[in-house]
Amino acid sequence: MRTRPSSPSDEVVAAEVARHWLPADTDITEVAYLPWGFGAHHWRVAGGGVTLFVTLDRLAPRHTAASLEAAYAGAAALAAGGLEPVCAPLPARSGRFTVDVAGGALSVTPWLEGRTPTEREAREPQRVRNVTAALAALHGAEPPSGLCDWAPRVGPSFADEVRALTARPWTSGPLGEEARRAIAARDAEIRLWTARCHELAQVALARRDDWVPTHGEPHHANQVIGPFGLRLVDWESLALAPRERDYADLLAAGAAVRHDPAMVELFALDWRLSEIAEYGRWFAAPHTGSDDDRTALGGLYEELNG
Repeated sequence: MRTRPSSPSDEVVAAEVARHWLPADTDITEVAYLPWGFGAHHWRVAGGGVTLFVTLDRLAPRHTAASLEAAYAGAAALAAGGLEPVCAPLPARSGRFTVDVAGGALSVTPWLEGRTPTEREAREPQRVRNVTAALAALHGAEPPSGLCDWAPRVGPSFADEVRALTARPWTSGPLGEEARRAIAARDAEIRLWTARCHELAQVALARRDDWVPTHGEPHHANQVIGPFGLRLVDWESLALAPRERDYADLLAAGAAVRHDPAMVELFALDWRLSEIAEYGRWFAAPHTGSDDDRTALGGLYEELNG
């Protein structure tokens, strides 16, 4: 997120990292908020010769504390099993991978001395081949114990919920009414998308025995390249699912991966509907018109009109 959270402060984040992940009596030499990504908050924290990438994930409605812990523990198990592309969270001294902080879940990964490729770079043939190989290794890995199953992010009644939510003006922030009108104008399409998503989800569930570990969002922003090669980061969406869950960007870049078009359609719809749901909650709630709010509004239009 571009805007730092009102809580926790940098000092609280540094103290929690030192308490749970660094050796006793380690002095923190750096804590810096990173205005990166969209959805979670991030910091760089250094001390005792160690630099860490720190993430604060909000929980509901996307996660529970248990589901997020399972995802991060699963990523760590995959890395421990030899899956090199996984940049996995580090365990706290408790053995868990998340710590409750300010109503969210704090986690850390090693700081990677690399960079995120641009969208254009991510479509270069060699990079596409590298990501294809990384995902093939992930999909062929033994599923970690306790890994959650994928499920549609919105329920069958989502269209009715959206209609009820948009029936009255949204007056809790400067962009609320624009967002509400945009969503309400797509009422018929949202109803069709929801019905089709759940129809395809039943097909996927009937093939449950073929599900594999999937990253969920292996797009360019969750890739880091450097002297170590390619690493996939942000494993909060790790789940057992049809492999097509990871294929949207690969197929758009022309990768030759075997796939079921119906499953590709399923995950495109699942993503679109979950994004509309999240942006609906965002703009129905208090907001100020910040840079993050305007980015969210652009994301909403993209999903409604894409």
